[in-house]
Amino acid sequence: MSFVITGSVAYDYLMRFPGRFRDHILPDQLENLSLSFLADSMLKERGGIAANIAYTNKLLGGDPTILATVGQDFGDYRRWLEENDLNTDQIIEIPNEFTASFFCNTDLDGRQIASFYTGAMQRAGEYSLASRHLDDADLVIISPNDPTAMLNYAIECKQLGIRFAYDPSQQVARLSGEELIQSIPGAAYLCCNEYELAIIQDKTGWNRTQVQEQVEILILTLAEKGSVIYTDFGVGDEIHIPPADIIKFVNPTGSGDAYRGGFFAARLKGLPLDVCGRVGSLSAAYALEQVGPTVHHFTLAEFSARYAETFGPEPTLDALQ
Repeated sequence: MSFVITGSVAYDYLMRFPGRFRDHILPDQLENLSLSFLADSMLKERGGIAANIAYTNKLLGGDPTILATVGQDFGDYRRWLEENDLNTDQIIEIPNEFTASFFCNTDLDGRQIASFYTGAMQRAGEYSLASRHLDDADLVIISPNDPTAMLNYAIECKQLGIRFAYDPSQQVARLSGEELIQSIPGAAYLCCNEYELAIIQDKTGWNRTQVQEQVEILILTLAEKGSVIYTDFGVGDEIHIPPADIIKFVNPTGSGDAYRGGFFAARLKGLPLDVCGRVGSLSAAYALEQVGPTVHHFTLAEFSARYAETFGPEPTLDALQ
């Protein structure tokens, strides 16, 4: 089954603030806000949402194709992806541009303040699924990317009859209400967290039920509370997925991407939605236990054993082989 993941491929600069952001933000002085948080550590990691999703998906037996634009500094990242058996044929290098970069500071509560430099990602809108001979894909994930590219891919998937998962995530801040209204309806899946869903509702004027009515399946992640999967355009089941136990919380960066990678690895193998959600939940736990979104690692046997320990035995996981 052809599975295409569109979105960002980036370098992540992950910093740690040894305090709490909320202790330094004065609500009555927001109009004068000017803060600098001194980080006591920084790591440079390989990231970007499309690559993060693909990495975990591959660990769980998937065979994703990443469609993204990168810069002239991408050589070492490409080699690393290929060493991990990830397909880089559709990762397009843009001359005289730098690969997108994510600068993120995380405090003691796991809260984050971040900036994202778009770099070569701003050229993603120049490439369509058809122009890259990917118009026969069985499923396309449209994850955060250049906003024009995201809108174009949603329109193209609808025109070509390709099932797609829409994952606007951080780009809900950039996408207008009109663009969300144009891109969300008809998606096979909509993935977001509580805050992102609230922004979607605010920008579109839809209430929760109306959002659910636009898509086949809504996947709502709830951080430490797990996730909920709503089916059949909001009139079907409401499946509650518990969080997986964390051995040690280290950093939240990439945990949502790991959830998506795990969820769709299971879904594309035909596993039931509740199992897909738990696979996503456990995948996110692995990411939470590391600094960096593509640092975690496990074998399928190790994953299945930990799944059984966390949620109980699940014979259908054999399909991930």
